[in-house]
Amino acid sequence: MTASDRAADVVVLRFGQRRVPRGLTGLDVVDVAGSADVDAASAGARRLVVVGDDADLAMALTRLMRTERLGVELAAATGFLAARKALTGVARRVPLVRDDAGIAIVGSAEWRGPAPSGAALFGEGVVDDTTLFSGEVTGVRIEPTAEMPGLRAAVLTGRGRPHRWVAGRAAQLGTTGARVIRDGVDGAREVKRSTFYRHTEGWLRVG
Repeated sequence: MTASDRAADVVVLRFGQRRVPRGLTGLDVVDVAGSADVDAASAGARRLVVVGDDADLAMALTRLMRTERLGVELAAATGFLAARKALTGVARRVPLVRDDAGIAIVGSAEWRGPAPSGAALFGEGVVDDTTLFSGEVTGVRIEPTAEMPGLRAAVLTGRGRPHRWVAGRAAQLGTTGARVIRDGVDGAREVKRSTFYRHTEGWLRVG
């Protein structure tokens, strides 16, 4: 298969009218206004290249998960070098971390206290069988890992830095009230319970 053959089934997903890097010139570009655009683009693609931020990449991954198309490779491109890797890089299956609302994360998520911002988080957090905290904390950060068991979580210090990572398959929170922040985006409402866990199938990350 030639380079042009491989490029023929690569589709660029552009979020927010961002500039498409020069290395992706000539490929099909889809301007994403909603989930239907991602679904249509992934139907015949071997690889999707996201021009956007972590939240945009997570949105594309969420759609692949929900439409059972995790055989489609997924890459991110924010500049010339990233665009080159997005085209030539090898895809590797890595753990997919999602929450109980069916939303995937690619960078990190946080549990924070209720509005207004700055309020303490009160409750209990557990990673698998390990208690992460019980009582009042600044917040908790959850990150996917490239290897099993799939995620890690840590209590945040007063300066917002992670304090002692604990790895596991699932991180669970029971609280009097919390905001869930996924890849920098605040959830629509406060929750009393939240869980992030490794999905049954991984995703094909390029790079």
